[in-house]
Amino acid sequence: MTGSRQGGSRHRAEDTFFASAGSVAVLDRELEDTAYGHLDFSDELYVTQQDVLAALGPDADTLMAEIDVDVDELIRLINAETTMLPPLVLPDEVAEDRTATPQTQKVAVEEGLIEATRTWKRRFLKGAVLAVLITVGGGGGAAALAMNKSVTVDVDGQQRTVHSYGDTVGEVLQDAGLSVGAHDSLSPSPQAAVGDGGVIKLERGRQLNLVVDGVSRPSWVRASSLGDAMTQLGMADLVAKGAWTSMPASGQLPLEGSTVQVKTLKHITLYDGTNAPKKVTSNAVTTKEFVSDLKMNLGPDDAVEGGLDVTLKDGAEVHVSRMGVSMVNQQETIDPDVQQSDDPTLEKGKTTVVDPGTPGQKMVTYKVTKKNGEEISREQVSEQVLVQAKPKIIKVGTMKPADPAIGDGSAWDRIAQCEATGNWAANTGNGYYGGLQFNKSTWDAYGGDQYAAYPHQASRAQQIAIAQKVHDARGDYSAWPVCGKKA
Repeated sequence: MTGSRQGGSRHRAEDTFFASAGSVAVLDRELEDTAYGHLDFSDELYVTQQDVLAALGPDADTLMAEIDVDVDELIRLINAETTMLPPLVLPDEVAEDRTATPQTQKVAVEEGLIEATRTWKRRFLKGAVLAVLITVGGGGGAAALAMNKSVTVDVDGQQRTVHSYGDTVGEVLQDAGLSVGAHDSLSPSPQAAVGDGGVIKLERGRQLNLVVDGVSRPSWVRASSLGDAMTQLGMADLVAKGAWTSMPASGQLPLEGSTVQVKTLKHITLYDGTNAPKKVTSNAVTTKEFVSDLKMNLGPDDAVEGGLDVTLKDGAEVHVSRMGVSMVNQQETIDPDVQQSDDPTLEKGKTTVVDPGTPGQKMVTYKVTKKNGEEISREQVSEQVLVQAKPKIIKVGTMKPADPAIGDGSAWDRIAQCEATGNWAANTGNGYYGGLQFNKSTWDAYGGDQYAAYPHQASRAQQIAIAQKVHDARGDYSAWPVCGKKA
C-alpha cells in the first residue's frame, strides 16, 4: 500500500454508519491539491474523501502515510469501527411543519437533512477518524494522540479541563457541551484557533431584575453573585450605604434569571402625636412598612398623614395623628328658673326679687375627642340631676309712673302743634314719634324709656319733661330748628 490519497490500490467502503444512506463511500472524483485544514465536511449522507481530509486537517497525508493506508481504506476502517456512533438527529422544526405544501416541505426536509449531516460530521467524525488511527497504531496513532488537545475552559470563574480534537474555540466548547448565549462574553472568539494548553473564558449573561424601592430595573449582567452584579451596574454604593437586599451580596445568581428587592437606607423624621420629633433610619419603602418596622400601634382613629401607601424618600417626614377618645363625667350647676308675677303696686319697669332661688347640681357625661393632646370636640352623652334647683321669684311692676311736674307747657304745645298738629300720640312711620317728634335714640338717651318704650306711648307731660331735658342740655330749641321758633 502507499500512504498517499493518490494510491493505486483503493479499497471501497461497502457500508456506512448512516443507516439511511444505503450507499458506499465511492471516490467518484479526485480532489485537487489544497490546504486540507480549510476544507469543510460534505453534505453527502455517507463518509467521503472530503470528510476524511477535513477531519485530519493539513497533516492528512502524513498521518495516513504513517499507518500505510489511503483514503478509501481509512473510510472502510471507520465504517467497520464506528457502529455505535450517535444517530443523526433532524431539526425539530422540519418534522413539526404541517402547514407547508408538499414541495416546500420536501425542500425543507432536504435542507434540514443536509445541515444536520454537516453538524453531525463536524461533531463526531473527527473523533472517529482519529480513533481509527490510534487503533491501527504506529506513528499515525501517536500523531493522532497529539491532535487530542487539553484545553482549560473557565466558566464564570470555575475552571475545568476539556480534551478535544477541535481546532477552534467553538468546536472545543461544542465538545464540552457548552453553548454561547446572546448575552454571554467569550474570549477568544468562537472562530479563533485553539491549541493544546489553551484557555477559553466564558462569562454567562444573567438577566437580573433589581426592584429598587418599588421601581423595577431589569438588566443583563455577566456576574455570578449579586455583589459582583451590583458592582457592574454601578450600584455597589447602595449596599455600602446600608441598603437592604432580598439576597445576600454573596448569593449566586441563577442562569435562568432572578428578581432581587433592594430597599435603600433613608433618614426619616417621625412626628408621633405630642412626642418630640425623632430622627429614624429605615429601609422601609412605604409609610405602612415604616410603621410596621417600628412596631407602632395605631388606634382605630389614629391616622398617618397622606395615608399608608405613601412612598418614602430619603429626608422624608412622617406625621402620625393620635386621636384619643374618652368619656368624662363632670359635675355642673343648674341655674334656677325665673318665675315672674305682676305687681300693680310697683311702678312699671321696676322689679323686686322675692326669692333668689337656689342653684341645683347635675352630673354630665361627655364624649371628649383629642387630637395630639388637644381637645377638638365634646359631645354630651347623658346627664343626671343630683340636686333640683329652686326657682327665683321676681315681682314686676305694672303701675304707670306719675306724670312729672312740668310747669307752664304752653311753649311746648305750640311746638307740638307745629310738629304734629298737636297730636301727642303721632306715629306716622317716619322714625319720629309723639307730639314733639322724638327719634328713638334721643328718647332713650334722655331717660324717656322710664316712661314708655316709644315717645308716642308716653303722656303729654312725660314727653314735655324729656323735651325740657334736651332743651336744657343744648341751651335752646335747636333740636327743633323750624318749629322751635314757635316757642
